[in-house]
Amino acid sequence: MNIPVKMEHERALALRVSGMTCAACVRHVEQALKGAPGVLDAQVNLVGERADLTLAPDADLAAVAARVTEAGYEPRLAHFEFGVGGMTCASCVAHVEKALRSVSGVVSAQVNLATERAYVDAFEGAVGPAALAEAVRRAGYEPILEEKSAGEDDPFARRAAETAAMRRRFLLAAALAAPVAVLEMGGHMIPAFAGWTHAAFGHQGAMIVPAILTTLVLFGPGRRFFTLGFASLLRGAPDMNALVALGAGAAWLYSMLATFLPGVLPEGTRHSYFESAAAIVAFILLGRWLEARSRGRAADAIGKLARLQPKIAHVRRDGAARDLPVGEVLVGDVVEVRPGEALPVDGVVVEGASHIDESFVSGESVPIAKKPGDSVIGGSVNLAGAFAFRATKVGADSFLAGVIRMVETAQGARLPIQDLADRVTARFVPVVLALAVATFALWLAFGGVAALPLALVSAVNVLIIACPCAMGLATPAALVTGAGRAAELGVIFRQGDALQTLCGVTTVAFDKTGTLTQGKPVLTGIVAGAGHDETRLLALAAAVEAQSEHPLGRALVEAAKARGAPEAGPVAHFSYRPGLGVTGEIDGETVAVGSADLLAVLGAPTDGFAQETERLAGQGASCFFIAIGGKPAGLFAFSDPPRPEARVAVAALKALGLRVALITGDREATARAIAAKTDVDEIFAGQKPEGKVAVLRDLARTGPVAFVGDGINDAPALAAADVGIAMGAGTDIAVESAQVALMSSDLDKVAQAFALSRATLRTIKQNLVWAFGYNILLIPLAMGALYPGWGVLLNPSLAAAAMACSSLFVLGNALRLRQFAVPSRSEGVPAVPEAAISVFAVSDMTCDHCAGRVRKAALSVAPGADVKVDLASGEVTVMPAAADPAAIAKAISEAGYPAQPK
Repeated sequence: MNIPVKMEHERALALRVSGMTCAACVRHVEQALKGAPGVLDAQVNLVGERADLTLAPDADLAAVAARVTEAGYEPRLAHFEFGVGGMTCASCVAHVEKALRSVSGVVSAQVNLATERAYVDAFEGAVGPAALAEAVRRAGYEPILEEKSAGEDDPFARRAAETAAMRRRFLLAAALAAPVAVLEMGGHMIPAFAGWTHAAFGHQGAMIVPAILTTLVLFGPGRRFFTLGFASLLRGAPDMNALVALGAGAAWLYSMLATFLPGVLPEGTRHSYFESAAAIVAFILLGRWLEARSRGRAADAIGKLARLQPKIAHVRRDGAARDLPVGEVLVGDVVEVRPGEALPVDGVVVEGASHIDESFVSGESVPIAKKPGDSVIGGSVNLAGAFAFRATKVGADSFLAGVIRMVETAQGARLPIQDLADRVTARFVPVVLALAVATFALWLAFGGVAALPLALVSAVNVLIIACPCAMGLATPAALVTGAGRAAELGVIFRQGDALQTLCGVTTVAFDKTGTLTQGKPVLTGIVAGAGHDETRLLALAAAVEAQSEHPLGRALVEAAKARGAPEAGPVAHFSYRPGLGVTGEIDGETVAVGSADLLAVLGAPTDGFAQETERLAGQGASCFFIAIGGKPAGLFAFSDPPRPEARVAVAALKALGLRVALITGDREATARAIAAKTDVDEIFAGQKPEGKVAVLRDLARTGPVAFVGDGINDAPALAAADVGIAMGAGTDIAVESAQVALMSSDLDKVAQAFALSRATLRTIKQNLVWAFGYNILLIPLAMGALYPGWGVLLNPSLAAAAMACSSLFVLGNALRLRQFAVPSRSEGVPAVPEAAISVFAVSDMTCDHCAGRVRKAALSVAPGADVKVDLASGEVTVMPAAADPAAIAKAISEAGYPAQPK
């Protein structure tokens, strides 16, 4: 009989799994779990969606979760985020992360020194905030589990209070240390000063006064170094505080012996180093204060965003407006806004009208008119007029809260470039302690007892000058500042590692409709097949497309309204086919509207319209076809001009050394017409959503690829690209699929994202070179490497100043990113000759139908041109004008609209 023997220290853990539907799923999940390293046994329950695991002590929970994901199921994880106080260097980060990962159920833990926050993923239900807080507390640090809603500034107030306290500690230390330095060093610099002090205090008194003042410095403002440092030594996890405590403490203790018990020290070695001990604490407190200020400035982007939201909202309750805290606003509440006030939450205008400043979203300072039915965003500013809106998103669901959340996520990310620094800092402090002991021993071994003061000074120098802080701040300081500056420019890195990945991208691929083009196509022509009427075709197509979100579908609906097309009747059995089009049933007859591929799938080939389609595509028009009862009935031609900044944006990307490609579902001729206007080099036309993914994979063979898109159709491509960039006006699905989100639809921001990511990574590399180079060069100097040959020995006070400056250099270098300048729109872009632009005064235009006919006439003699029609002013602009202006005017006039070149 076999009796199962329980391994010592094995542990049980429950994992919740989503996506299982049958017994086969259970078997697949069990097989995946049992194959994970460290899993001794796994029992999966389908009803409870739960896996009970028996784990070895060294089980890797991240690998366990990854195995479940690879099997096609979803391990349910809980995410925790909280502040951590008391961290001062990279070693502290390593200790906190190790403590958090030791908690049963924790899959991953990341700690950011610059933001002083911890980010933990754990199996759902396996661990709670209290357990995580206790782990941090046992490690010797302070967990801060604040509960805050969007807009509250508690973390920022806490940071300000800590900075103020650090400043007070430094000023007190400086006030006490200054007399010590004068008393101890004054006599060496001015011999007469020594005589004065001995006359005033006596020989013993001149030594007692510095001893008292230094003791006050170390155990007053410097007490925190000792309480935290010795506690970390007792835990066997020494940190920066331990180095300072040992260095300053050793100098103080030796000096106290030399002052009060000189007999215990050999003759000739009875020197005091009170000024060094006091200066060490004062300089490091100065560095910590300035460092805290710099961290606050680096993270201030989130503070600026949070301060956009007002604290009070004027909410209508019981028929009257009441001033309530923003946190009490509910979805459905009607909120009143007065001139000059910021909007507290998101909503839809129900009364009144005004102009709103939404520059924090779009980056554009032009006020946006708002009327009933228009959406408004919390944090934007009402410039003039009073109005009321109905709250649609409040608290954590608001747009502003989402932006803050995404920026915090990006700032808290761990970049791959940080791995080397993490590995070094995990062992840095123990190595420095060993070097200090070795330095002390070597000086005594080669110099004998007479070298005791030199041994002490050199060992203290090693402890003080070594700086893990700079290594710990090198990456997060630059990341926090870079991600914050990006948010100010309207670029949100939803995943922090995308900031590094973007630097390696070699190709940028754009979707066409709504991304490279304005996304507001206009119906410019209808070609009706034999036996069909244009108005009837438009009415049927608009009825089916009314339930679609495709830009061309919306253009059909708008054109039908503008032209007064009659309603076709209710639509039954509506169906959306991604990348193809839509179908529906009207009056018992099937109506299909979409691409030629859709009609081909339905057995209604569009060969009869081939010639007309090619002609329109050559003019840059996109075509939709309509089939009725399974037979092709006509086509619709649309014009969707490129965005005004598209050509400049493409040129800016090329100036950065990037390839630019266009991937579209449109025909080759249409894509080429748009590419010619925007100077895009590579074209991939006729691509369905899955085809776009395949193209991206092909492009990725030569290097990482970024894809820029905005629609539901783009979601697969955004997810498949190395970096997905979603336009601000895009759908929620597109944004969720992307790693980078642009808060507006300005294509210039794509180049800005690349330029800023490169600047951030460059700063990180500079910081890492400095942090490693500083320690590699100065630790041997601190050990006394120059003393035997040149008689140069570093003073501990200078070592403390150098250590403080090391961290400040890293932070100061990172803060330069706050001044990152937006590349000029015109930089590297060839100007369009004025002669290539023609403007015409056109009469008798009254509606969109007229505009379409004028545009069609102009394109008939200037194919590929960008034709803009302004109905209000009667102006038509053609750019570039590939034909004689007189010929264009003649064509427009012959279409029934008298035209004259201006």
